[in-house]
Amino acid sequence: MTSLIAIAWIYFRIGLIFVGGGYVLIPLLNHIMVEQYRWLTLRQFLDGLALSQLTPGPLAMLATFTGFRAGGFPGALVATIFIFIPCVVLMLAVGRNYDRLKKIDIIGSTLDGLLPAVVGLVAAAAWNLGVASLSGVREFLILAVGFAIFKWTKITPMFVILGAGVVGLLLN
Repeated sequence: MTSLIAIAWIYFRIGLIFVGGGYVLIPLLNHIMVEQYRWLTLRQFLDGLALSQLTPGPLAMLATFTGFRAGGFPGALVATIFIFIPCVVLMLAVGRNYDRLKKIDIIGSTLDGLLPAVVGLVAAAAWNLGVASLSGVREFLILAVGFAIFKWTKITPMFVILGAGVVGLLLN
């Protein structure tokens, strides 16, 4: 069992780079949780990622899940709190002054540079998940249908995920 201090430090560091939303963190979370600390198998990570999509704050829920695996209920609580501390502090500091701050050239340029990097990280996360979970024609068909539904309809992602789960269940 991992110490609560170690869990707090790991999730605090992850929270520090939670820029661009949780999907950017998928490769990092996979590395930490599966490869480095072995809190989860790759299958457990992918299952946890899929299930967490049904909840608010999906990757924060994944942090709660892995915190639980690493340190029981106290580990889940510590992981959940410490992944949010950096962004809460940042939002409290920046929130009131955002309109003024974004007009400063260096901050605007920094934000302009972050956006393409975030898109690249999300693409890398999608690639890594695809390589790990797409093994046959059935998975590629579900991917294509899910993409099409999400891209060209107004159906909520939750129903796309639930529908894919039902299709997977029925086809097994």
